[in-house]
Amino acid sequence: MCFSPQADLVGGAVIAAIGVDAVRHVPRRHGHLALAVLPLLLGAHQMIESIVWLSLQGHVPHGIGRVALWAYLLIALVVLPIFVPLAVVLSEPTRRQRWLMAPFVVIGTCVAGVLLAAMVRGSVSVQLRPYHLSYGIKLHDSLPVIVCYVVAVCGALLLSRNRHMVVFGIVNVVAIGVIAWLTIDGFASVWCAWAAITSGAIAAKMRLTHWNPAATYAVS
Repeated sequence: MCFSPQADLVGGAVIAAIGVDAVRHVPRRHGHLALAVLPLLLGAHQMIESIVWLSLQGHVPHGIGRVALWAYLLIALVVLPIFVPLAVVLSEPTRRQRWLMAPFVVIGTCVAGVLLAAMVRGSVSVQLRPYHLSYGIKLHDSLPVIVCYVVAVCGALLLSRNRHMVVFGIVNVVAIGVIAWLTIDGFASVWCAWAAITSGAIAAKMRLTHWNPAATYAVS
């Protein structure tokens, strides 16, 4: 993923297919539909990035590439910080736990608002780099916003009573540190590809184990 347009396209299609299968088979009554939709969303996200790649390489008209760029950034910066914690909250079996985790949805909504405003007020850009794309927006005091983004996306996972969600959160927190250490300018591209892979893995787990809440939720 994110190493080439072909990798984005093929990988995104596979992950989206996992999401479609999960949506078709995960029981709706347990509130896991949003989690099942996540790999479908992120798979499509990676396929959109393949269009950005092809535009930068001159294989797709600039106008189409620009639309793909905005679509990619809107999903990465606006949709995901709201959708991920919301999906986790909805999967929790008790009202008390959902209320305890609701602040992460609020944090994600605030982060999404700040990033959307920065995108609209300033300019968005993307540059071709070896093995990844470098996205840019004009954002002042970016570090607090990035920290809040990570808290929103990973915090709800870490507080979940579902052990699979907690493992998912821990893996992603570690991945964020590793990706940031390896590449700063390609963080958005590599992180979203990693998130797509891990969301596909958990959707496959939901599908193959039929996601039995009695078996996966810890006893309080």
